[in-house]
Amino acid sequence: MNESERTLRTPDANAAWPAGLDPRVDWSVMVRDAASGELLYERTPDRVLKTASIGKLFLLMEVMRAIEAGELGLHEVIDRDRMSPDDFCEDSGILYLLDQKTLTVHDLGFLIGAFSDNYATNLLVERVGLEHVQAFAKSQGFEHSALLDYVRMELRPNGPDDMSCGCARELCDYMMRLNAGTLVSPAASAQIERWLGADTDTSMASGAFNVDPLAHWEAGDPFQIRHKTGTESDVRCDVGIARHAPSGRTVAYAILANWDKARYGRLRDDVLTDMRRIGESMRQYIER
Repeated sequence: MNESERTLRTPDANAAWPAGLDPRVDWSVMVRDAASGELLYERTPDRVLKTASIGKLFLLMEVMRAIEAGELGLHEVIDRDRMSPDDFCEDSGILYLLDQKTLTVHDLGFLIGAFSDNYATNLLVERVGLEHVQAFAKSQGFEHSALLDYVRMELRPNGPDDMSCGCARELCDYMMRLNAGTLVSPAASAQIERWLGADTDTSMASGAFNVDPLAHWEAGDPFQIRHKTGTESDVRCDVGIARHAPSGRTVAYAILANWDKARYGRLRDDVLTDMRRIGESMRQYIER
């Protein structure tokens, strides 16, 4: 059995998990039942890939650790004009478009959760220290998944080849802990979940749940999605929790995809199709 065929481990014969994913793509995938821990689906889950903005999850984790240690305040005000001008970053997010110069840590967290805001990310990384983000993640058992650098519009010649890296096994575990309330602490897990519950990017696996991308926190919709995405020209990642209130079922998932754009060109549409196939399987599993 070759690697492209070794994609499936399903204890549930009624779950229609995809039998294969695009072989031109490097995949790292894991889906687990968040209550029982049962493995539902995997594809090379220990493969370490570029994860773009997924590493911001470790920043939010360190922010909450620092808050609980009394080293930082949730409502501490960050003044953009007093921070390094190198923090400024465009592209993902909206802070670079705004006039507002002062924001609280709480609000910067929402900009990261909702819009994967690069400028907000850099401000918080400067405040807590990149080395502390990395050290805390390592201390929590994340050996191969990390925030590697600030967000930079151009990579440094001798720096990492992406702002973050990770594997599906560890990132799925992050979401398992978040769901259980054991990521840092119950209060910290609840705050991180609240930030991630504002995510407006439902273009990947989470799109299968058809939630309102701009408003899916409040109770009423049968699905609750708490997730973080990462996007680059050769990267698509979706890591999160999907809950179905009527059935009480929850899955934790990490779906990472990289490809060689010099060799294969633009595979975005093919990758998104496969990611949504996994999302449809997750939906089928938690709905039944």
